[in-house]
Amino acid sequence: MASDDSKRKPDARRSAGTGAVPSFLSFFAHKDEYEDPAPVVDGEPVDDGDIKIERGPNLDAQQAEGSQAGSGEAKAPAQPVGAADAVERMYQQEVASAGSAPAADGPAPDRQKAAPAPQPSDGREAIGKPKRPAPAAISNPKEDIAALDDLERHLYAHRYARIGISCYGPSIDPAKAVSDRGEAQAILEQEDKELLCNPETGALLDRLKAMPDLLDDTRKAQVKVLSRDREQMVGIPDDLQMEHTRLLAQASSVWHRAKAENDFASFEPYLDRLVASAKEIARHQNPKADPYDVWLDRFEHGCDRRFYDELFGQVKGIVVPLYAEIRRIGWQPDRSVIEGRFDERRQWALASDLVDLEGLDRDALFVTSTEHPFSDALTTNYAIIAAHVYENDVVSNVFTMLHEGGHTLYECGVNPAYNYTSLKGGTSAGMHEAQSRFFENYVGRSRAFAGPLLKAMASHFRGQLGRVTPNQLYLAVNRAEGGLIRTEADELTYPLHVLVRYEIEQMLFSGQITAKDVPTVWGEKYQEYLGVTVPDDTHGCLQDSHWSDGLFGYFPTYALGSAIGAQLRHQMISEGMDWEGLLSQGNLAPVREWLRTRIWQYGRAKDSSELIQDACGKPFDASYYTDYLLQKFSAIYGIRLPEAEPEDGAQQ
Repeated sequence: MASDDSKRKPDARRSAGTGAVPSFLSFFAHKDEYEDPAPVVDGEPVDDGDIKIERGPNLDAQQAEGSQAGSGEAKAPAQPVGAADAVERMYQQEVASAGSAPAADGPAPDRQKAAPAPQPSDGREAIGKPKRPAPAAISNPKEDIAALDDLERHLYAHRYARIGISCYGPSIDPAKAVSDRGEAQAILEQEDKELLCNPETGALLDRLKAMPDLLDDTRKAQVKVLSRDREQMVGIPDDLQMEHTRLLAQASSVWHRAKAENDFASFEPYLDRLVASAKEIARHQNPKADPYDVWLDRFEHGCDRRFYDELFGQVKGIVVPLYAEIRRIGWQPDRSVIEGRFDERRQWALASDLVDLEGLDRDALFVTSTEHPFSDALTTNYAIIAAHVYENDVVSNVFTMLHEGGHTLYECGVNPAYNYTSLKGGTSAGMHEAQSRFFENYVGRSRAFAGPLLKAMASHFRGQLGRVTPNQLYLAVNRAEGGLIRTEADELTYPLHVLVRYEIEQMLFSGQITAKDVPTVWGEKYQEYLGVTVPDDTHGCLQDSHWSDGLFGYFPTYALGSAIGAQLRHQMISEGMDWEGLLSQGNLAPVREWLRTRIWQYGRAKDSSELIQDACGKPFDASYYTDYLLQKFSAIYGIRLPEAEPEDGAQQ
C-alpha cells in the first residue's frame, strides 16, 4: 500500500532551498495573508483562539555560557608535587641533560617571512591562526599542551562556522547562493585540513602520545580523536577535497529541485560524480581497503560490510517471516483515527509542545523548516532542528520532532567542557541514530507513552483527536505495512528500507550499476522486500538527501542505531527502571539522566563499543532488537509464537 506521502499537497512538499520562505516561518513573514491572523511578539506566546503560538528563541541575543575546555594544567602522576611543578622539573632535567637551551618560542627560521601586516608575537604565523610548535631537540610538555589547546580552539571556530552554514544554507539561503556557500565551505574544509594535517601537528600529536602520564583522561581522548581525524584527512589532496565540497553544494541544490519535480535525470550525473569522488577519496585515505568499507568505517568506527552483512542477516531472519505472516493474516489496526486535515500552523505549535515533552532546552534550541528533516548543534548551548509539516499527515511531524529531538538531546547532553574541543558531539552515526530512534520509537511509539503523546496532540486538534483513545493511537502508529517512505515506516519494516539503500550503495561502489540504473533497481527491491510498487522517483530513489550530501555508508547506521537502542532500553529495565510507569506519566527525566550519564556526557571521548560495554556490561548484541520486534508485533497482530510475550501492554 502506498504511503500517504503520495497524496500530499505539491506546495507542501516544495524545497526550502528554492528561495521560498520555509513553511512555518512564512506564517510570521506573511501573516497578513492568513485568515484570522494573530499578533506575534518576539519570545512571547500570543493567544489565537484555542491555540498558542510562540516564536523560536532569538539566538542572536543568546549569550553562550558553555565552559571552555582545556583550561586546566596537565594531570601529573601521583607525586607530592603539583602538576605544573612536575612538568617544569622534567623539562629542566631534559634541558640540563641535553646541555643546551630550549628552542626559541616561535616559528622555525625557514617559516619566517616578511609581511607588511602586523605579526603576532606569540609564535603564530598570522593573526587568527594557531601557533605552530617549533621544532626542538627536546620536548616541552607544558608548551605542547598549550599548543594542543590552541589547535582545538581554532578547529572549533571552523566547526562552528561549517555547521552553521550547512544547517542554515538549505533552509534560508536564496537559490543563487548555492555556489557561494559551496566555495565558503570548501575554503573552511581546506583550512581545517591544513590545521590538522601539517607536519607540525603530526609531530605534536606524536609527542603527546608519548607522555601519557602527564595527560588527564580528557586530553588523552583529544589526542586519540584528533589523530584519527588526521589519519582520515592527511592523504587526501587539497584540490580533491575542495572540489568534493563544491560538488556537494551543487548536488544538494539539484536534488532539491529534482525531488520536487520528480526529475531523476537531472540528478543522475551528479550521483555518478559523487560516487566517483567518494571512491577516489577512499583510495587516498586507505589504498588497501575496499572504498565502501572506508566510508562505512567513517560513520561507525570498526564496522565494515562483514559486520553489516551479519547484522542485516540476523534482522532479516526475524523481520521477513514475521512481516510475511502479518500480510497473510490480512488484518490491520485502524489508522483512520489519525487521518484528516491538520492545520500546519497548529502543527508547529504542537511541535513546540513536543520540545517540552521530550525535555529539550528551549534556550538552546532553534527550530526551522526544510524539505528533508535534520538536526545538528554548534555547541551544547546551540542546537538546530529542521523539520517539516504536512497538512494531511500529523504524525509525520510528531515523529520527526521526536526523532530529531533525540539527536539534539545527545548533542546538548555532552559534557559542556568539551564544547571547544574535538570531543564535542556524538561519537558515531550509529550511536547518534540510537538516540534519535530511541525517542522516536522506544518512547514515542510505545503503548505506555501513547497517553501523554495523545494529550499533547489533542490539545491542538480537539475536533479530530478529542475522542481517540491512547490504545487507538498506539495501534494506529504501529501498523506494519509496506510503504514507500523510509522516514515514515513502521518499526518492523524500517530495516528493510535501510537494507535496500545499503545494497544499492554496494552496487554503485562496485561498479555493478551506475546512477541510471538506480530507479529500476530501487523499484525491484521495494517490490521484493516490501511488496509495494514505486510510482515515481520522488517517492522512490529521490526521497532521501543523503546521497546528495555525500553520505555514502550512513544508511546502515539507522539499523545499527535501532539495535543499540533496544539494548540500552533492555538494560534500563533490567536495572529496575519503571519504564511503563514513567512513560505513562510523561516523565522522561529518569530516562534522559540514564542516557546522559552512560552515553551522552562522553561525547567523542569513548567509541560506541566502549560505551555499550560500560553501560550494559556486555558487547553489542542485535538479539535484543530482534527479540523486541518479535515480541511487540506478534502481540499486536495476535501471532502465537513460543518466544512472543506482550510488549508495552499491547492487547493480544
